[in-house]
Amino acid sequence: MSSVKTEELQAIIEPIADAMGFEIVRISFGGSGRPILQIMAERPDGTMTVEDCTRLSRELSLVLDVENPVPGEYMLEVSSPGIDRPLTRLKDFENYAGFEVKLELYEPVNGQRRWRGVLAGVENDQVALADQNEKHLFGFSEIRKAKLLLTDALLAHQGAGREEK
Repeated sequence: MSSVKTEELQAIIEPIADAMGFEIVRISFGGSGRPILQIMAERPDGTMTVEDCTRLSRELSLVLDVENPVPGEYMLEVSSPGIDRPLTRLKDFENYAGFEVKLELYEPVNGQRRWRGVLAGVENDQVALADQNEKHLFGFSEIRKAKLLLTDALLAHQGAGREEK
């Protein structure tokens, strides 16, 4: 499994998704037993239907079968990022400013690797996070992983967005 590189998969998957009108949110590969190639995608407006997932999965299956970037058997899973989505692109941190988030850094800052707070936007390619005490700035490249927290405010926002579309 370690021989599978996300960059290689991305180079195959992104052009197909782009041509179909989707943006890739995250690509991951792993798992015990039969590994899973998980692809999270969405339309530029943040929507992703079950039919969209099915269409993208079919197209990707055809190309991945020919390109064969993954040795051995694996399962392909195409999904939307969901409500409590991972934040993987700088624009995600901009789009979800005002909502609670958990993030983990590659290296500790002020002795702390895991942070929780409210996204305060992006300033000069740095992610701003406000906690009870102050605002912190983290370089986008310093963030190992981040995800929205499921809160009433996020649910209300997501519900309002679906009603408008």
